[in-house]
Amino acid sequence: MLRKNIVSLLLVLVMSSLILSACSGSKVTPAPSQPQVNQVESTKASEPEPVSSSALVALEGDVIADGSSTVFPITTAVAEEFALVAPNVRVSVGLSGTGGGFKKFCVGETDISDASRPIKDSEKEICQSNNIEYVEFLVAMDGLTVMINPENDWINELTVDQLAALLGDSSTIKKWSDLDPSFPAENILFFIPDPDSGTRDYMEEIVEKVTGDKDLRQDENTTFSSDDNVLLDGIGNEKYAFGFFGYAYYINNKDKVKAVPIVNKDGNTVLPSDETVQNGTYNPLSRPLFIYLNQNSLMTKPQVVEFVRYFFSAEGGPAIMSDVGYSMPPTGTYEENLKLLENSLN
Repeated sequence: MLRKNIVSLLLVLVMSSLILSACSGSKVTPAPSQPQVNQVESTKASEPEPVSSSALVALEGDVIADGSSTVFPITTAVAEEFALVAPNVRVSVGLSGTGGGFKKFCVGETDISDASRPIKDSEKEICQSNNIEYVEFLVAMDGLTVMINPENDWINELTVDQLAALLGDSSTIKKWSDLDPSFPAENILFFIPDPDSGTRDYMEEIVEKVTGDKDLRQDENTTFSSDDNVLLDGIGNEKYAFGFFGYAYYINNKDKVKAVPIVNKDGNTVLPSDETVQNGTYNPLSRPLFIYLNQNSLMTKPQVVEFVRYFFSAEGGPAIMSDVGYSMPPTGTYEENLKLLENSLN
């Protein structure tokens, strides 16, 4: 009887062990699916940036950008998209103009400087004196757009010589009829970017090549601003107005202002567009746009690194560029930017 009870007890233990083993197996069955979920996230993240989505969510800190009003819409749009994947990173984008942005950047106040022209030698010297090293990235192409009021029905095109005659600081043109006797004998109201603007600097270079003037006009009929929206409102509200700024502000406000076709070097009359800016036929007013990164920020602030990686990923600049009204740089530029970023980190 005792042997029979022992055998029965052993059978119960064996059966219990098998049942527990089966139950334990059922609990770990879903485990293989977990790496599959992580793999989807990792694959998606590895295309724009080499960190996982969870790492981006956990990322914290500030990214401080300032500078060009022209580049402002690009950096702002990328920052808005980046906030969706890195919600704890605060990206602030200022609007001081290219020159104003470099004044802050070259003393270490910002991580990123938006610029609608390359950095000047004088600005390089200030950065060097403050031990600010930086990396330059080409981010977009823009067509500097000459604007008039929609009620202006006498301007059909402008040559570069006429543009320079209107804008140079030695200009004697005050009325539209001074440019062409068939035009109205009404004062021209000029709306021009202020001296800290890279857009102004670019136009100054064009004017100087024609007239030798190193600055743009400054008189009682000229309004300056670093805010392109101020220039936009001025041109849109004054029938006899004239001005210029970045293509994005035109493309998003076609109901308020009218673009003037420019006669290019081949004698063709061309309006700015994504196509004419990219293929170079909108010359000489097509121009590159840049961001400059503080090298120390790249080495000490992981949130800056990831923001820049995101900028050059498919979900960053390429995804928003047409929406904000600019053209992508030449094919392969963003790939080279990412290589440059990685080299700068090593």
